[in-house]
Amino acid sequence: MPKKKKIKIVGISLFSGCGGLDMGCHLAKIPVIAAIDNDKDCLETLRLNAIFKHTKIYQADLSTFSSSAIRTLLKQSKPSKFIIIGGPPCQPFSKASYWVGHKRRKGVNDPRNLIGVFFKFIKKLKPDGFLFENVESIMHPKHKEIVPSIISHVESLGYHHVLIRANALDYGVPQRRKRIFIIGSKREFSTTEPIKTHCPPEKCQETGLLPYESVKKFIGKYDMPRYFEKEENTANGTYGQELRQVPPGENYFALTEKSNYAKPKFKAGRRFWSFLLKLHPDQPSWTIAAQPGPWVGPFHWTSRRLRVPEIAAIQTFPENYKFFGNRRSIQKQIGNAVPVLMAKTMIEFLRQNL
Repeated sequence: MPKKKKIKIVGISLFSGCGGLDMGCHLAKIPVIAAIDNDKDCLETLRLNAIFKHTKIYQADLSTFSSSAIRTLLKQSKPSKFIIIGGPPCQPFSKASYWVGHKRRKGVNDPRNLIGVFFKFIKKLKPDGFLFENVESIMHPKHKEIVPSIISHVESLGYHHVLIRANALDYGVPQRRKRIFIIGSKREFSTTEPIKTHCPPEKCQETGLLPYESVKKFIGKYDMPRYFEKEENTANGTYGQELRQVPPGENYFALTEKSNYAKPKFKAGRRFWSFLLKLHPDQPSWTIAAQPGPWVGPFHWTSRRLRVPEIAAIQTFPENYKFFGNRRSIQKQIGNAVPVLMAKTMIEFLRQNL
């Protein structure tokens, strides 16, 4: 029998969710040997997918989870290198002083802050590299102390780092989705960001890159009766008639005086921008939300809510990827995930710099 090839690099996933980063890690040729989260439905989702059959899955509160279990797994797998990946939730963004700014607070080491929990594992396990992901609002001026505090802590732990302000569109994802990545390595980085593969269509001749992906290319196959979901129906809802009047690619503004609508239904600026927001088949999608309101888009261009396989495809999960839970839970899982192709690109970039 041929000798089994030794795995050289493995991944540890914290705050795993339904596996966006984890899938990206596998596609980047780094198997995830441990995934940890406290959401039961998310972990059942991981268990449903064969790619994680060799992954040790823990349902646990990471603020109290012991790193000794991970050390044991690492000893068993004996990799030459390992990385830690994760996108910790951080509710204190609206109350930044819960994390930094007060002299008596512990900054990134504050146990009440899940960013601090992520870096606690970096400090204890000393991986060869790590990938930290979070929402773009972490860079907002009202949170201006957060990122410098993270970077200061990363440097104190002996890691080189790059900070990447990324848009999923640039990496083949059919969705406008901005995220922040802080990527760390014990080695110096040879470049400051991954190579982009896509760009606005008008710049393709100049850059030689591919045009941004259209949403129809990814979800068009699901616009068939056999994929029908009862939750998609909007016809008899409060704003079902108004939704049908919104052209593809537009929102409720189309029904206001500002757009010269004959009998305005709404006043511009009085609603969330994503109210009655409808996809255009030939353009990328807007950001898929985890917990959208009943009339918050994006909606399908045929004036229905998106189906589960459609929101999964917009997040670039594989077509055969399975999700556990009711519709509300699955929407939340997918909406909270990192788009798989975006994750793959970022983790490949980390791998190149280990």
